[in-house]
Amino acid sequence: MKHFLTAIFMASIALPAWAGGDSSDGHTHAAPEPVLAVATSPRATATSEDFEIVIALEDNRLVLYVDRFASNEPVTKARIEVEGAGLKGLASEVAPGTYVIDSANPLPAAKHALTISIEAGDTADLLLATLDTSPAAAAEAHIHSWNVWAVWIVAAMLLLAGIGLLLARRKRRNGVSS
Repeated sequence: MKHFLTAIFMASIALPAWAGGDSSDGHTHAAPEPVLAVATSPRATATSEDFEIVIALEDNRLVLYVDRFASNEPVTKARIEVEGAGLKGLASEVAPGTYVIDSANPLPAAKHALTISIEAGDTADLLLATLDTSPAAAAEAHIHSWNVWAVWIVAAMLLLAGIGLLLARRKRRNGVSS
């Protein structure tokens, strides 16, 4: 009986440390550091054997970054036609490999299918991309589940049971019976 009570007492002391009292894994219960919000524009990508394109929506402009797939070299002096999402027209080159097409109206929050036709020199290709303008999902907060509290409740119950057994044993030794 003496060893059993000692084991219960030791378990009630060790259980809280085993259940997460030691934060050596970097997990703390302190307030989380604020996350910097970075506003990014909606983007889409498309690739083929010849071309690679990144599409970004900036304000009411669709910006297309076009390069050669094999060498990552910017594609210059190309004829790029964009169709979809209420847009239809030729994109104009504003920098080497960077093309822009203006939109009269802002794009609504949705997934927009785009068809991009590229003609550069003797190479032509048709690329498909989907531009998602839906708002980003909010990050979920860290919430402890019931399991963490259950461990602490079990630890408290074991401690109380150990104390109760010690008191019962002491009463029995003193000859006091209830």
